[in-house]
Amino acid sequence: MFSLSYILSRLLKKARGSAIADSLIHSTSKIESGSTVVRTTFDRHSFCGYDCTFVDCEIGAFCSIASRVTVGGARHPIEYVSTSPVFLAHRDSVSAKFSRHPYEWRPKTVIGSDVWIGENVLIKGGVTIGHGAVIGMGSVVTRDVPPYTIVAGNPARPIRMRFKPETVLAMLKLAWWTLPDEDLRRLAPGFTDPEAMLRQEGLL
Repeated sequence: MFSLSYILSRLLKKARGSAIADSLIHSTSKIESGSTVVRTTFDRHSFCGYDCTFVDCEIGAFCSIASRVTVGGARHPIEYVSTSPVFLAHRDSVSAKFSRHPYEWRPKTVIGSDVWIGENVLIKGGVTIGHGAVIGMGSVVTRDVPPYTIVAGNPARPIRMRFKPETVLAMLKLAWWTLPDEDLRRLAPGFTDPEAMLRQEGLL
């Protein structure tokens, strides 16, 4: 039995809502409260936890993204005399302007389908995360992650592959996340044994 204080705390956490702008979130996907989503798409059956930030991202289907994950974001011009926004044209936290040099950095960050991202992960803008990858909690991802690779650390480094190379190739060929729901219902009972499922489909 949950205490009243626990229930009230959960209700307050949910009540904050989420900030979503210029984005397309599939009706089967979920953005938890406290999260900010800007110029980003979420494909079907994906979710992110609380207090996440996504800027200029493309997120695939069936992704599981924990709380406090930050993907994309701004860059300051390290090649200029100063990195301060007081010399740039766009609006920022500070109001002073000594010049208004145009500067825009909006690389697209691509997260494939069936990707699992742990809590407190930071992903640099412009990175591509392959289908089926796993990002360990607290990781800082500054480079592309190949499909079905488990990475962790700061900076994130490969730990191991989820499956054998031939199984990975077969998974990518099947691309089950693109299949209609009726096909997924047929395949789902075999999801606990990837190789058997792939053999059943004639891919191994």
